[in-house]
Order: sequence, then structure tokens, then C-alpha cells
Amino acid sequence: MRILIKNGHLIDPGNKIDGKYNLLVEDGRISKLTKDSIETDAEIKVFDAEGKYILPGFVDLHVHFREPGFEYKETIKTGSLAAAAGGFTTVCMMPNTKPALDTPEMIDASYDKAKKEAVIKVLPIGAITKGQNGKELVDIKGMAEHGAVAISEDGKSVMASDLAYEALMRAKEVNMPVFAHCEDITLVKGGVMNKGKRAEELGLPGISNAVEEIIEARDVLLAGDTGAQLHLCHC
Repeated sequence: MRILIKNGHLIDPGNKIDGKYNLLVEDGRISKLTKDSIETDAEIKVFDAEGKYILPGFVDLHVHFREPGFEYKETIKTGSLAAAAGGFTTVCMMPNTKPALDTPEMIDASYDKAKKEAVIKVLPIGAITKGQNGKELVDIKGMAEHGAVAISEDGKSVMASDLAYEALMRAKEVNMPVFAHCEDITLVKGGVMNKGKRAEELGLPGISNAVEEIIEARDVLLAGDTGAQLHLCHC
């Protein structure tokens, strides 16, 4: 199948392209990219992208597909379809499933499921502690060898600083980034929204910025000491 996308404004930072181009796609791959016109025939499907942007596929580093265990919320199949509809061709799936993605076997199972049902590339992120219980580190090296692209205790922090330090050290050894959801759970105290005027007006308990910033500061310091790659989620 051949497709011509013409008159669109192409932005491709990786190749330093920013301008109006015509693209010919053959069998799912771009075969021609030019500012000049491209001849068409009856077998070429033409899309006029005048006034529109043409962009590479987006990558989402933080998605929740909820499979296994919470399929009534989302599945790898439905999540990938939604991502594709929004222009995303690769997503990184968080590990807060049931059971959590905390073993090399669970990482394998995620890839197997995605290969069968996903319409885009789905890359699993492994948990930091077993069952995300904050007590014992997972086999970080093993999960890296089985294709986990990062580790995260998504939805919570590793509260024990010595354990967080060890996780960063092991992640550094296998060149794996650590995605941190920064929240000192001991300071949340039943809060349900950001602390401030609006919370007071609604009569709801608020969560101060310090709850996040304390763990951010700790994790940044630990990353500096270990040399690990640290990604702070949704600051």
C-alpha cells in the first residue's frame, strides 16, 4: 500500500527538519521525503495535510495499562489503542498491577501479552521492591536482562533511604533509569488535594508541597552520590 501525505508542515527534531514537505509511504515505511511535488496514480492514497503538522510518533514514559489484575480499568490492548489514536507509538507501562511487575517472569509476560494484543510498542517498567511493599529489592539485574526499561515504585516512594540508595546503585550497574514518584507518606495525613485556599474553601484536607519536595531532595542527593539516572515523575 502506498500513501502520499502532501503539503504538511513536518517537524522531525532528530533529523533537524522543520518545514513544509511531501512524504510518500510504501508498505509502512517512508520511501520519499521532498519539498517538491510527487506524482500520483490510482494506487496511491492521498492525504492533503495543508495547515497541519506532521510529527514523529510520540513516546509516553508513564502510562497505566492495569493488566494484570485491574483489567476492568484498562488492558494492554485497550490502552495501546487509545495511545495509537493520540499519536503515540511507544509507551512505558508502570508496574503497579496485581501482581506487580516485580520479577523477570512478569516482565516476560508483559512483552508476550503486548506482542499478541498491542498495536504499538509497549515497554514495561519494573517495580523497585517486591510487591511494591517497600521492604525488599527486586532482582533489578534480572529484570533489566529481560527487557525492563526502568524501575519505579509508581504511586509511592521507597521510604527507607538505605533501600532507595541500594536500588539506585543496582540500577546504575545495569544502566537503568529510576522513575521516582516523590511523596513522604508520613506527611500526607489524609490529604486529598494540594494544600491552599481552594482546599480550605472546600473543607478538604490538603497536602503541602513539602510532602513531595522532601523526597525529591533526598532522591536527587542519592542520585548524585550513586551516579544513577533519576527521572522525577509528575513534579
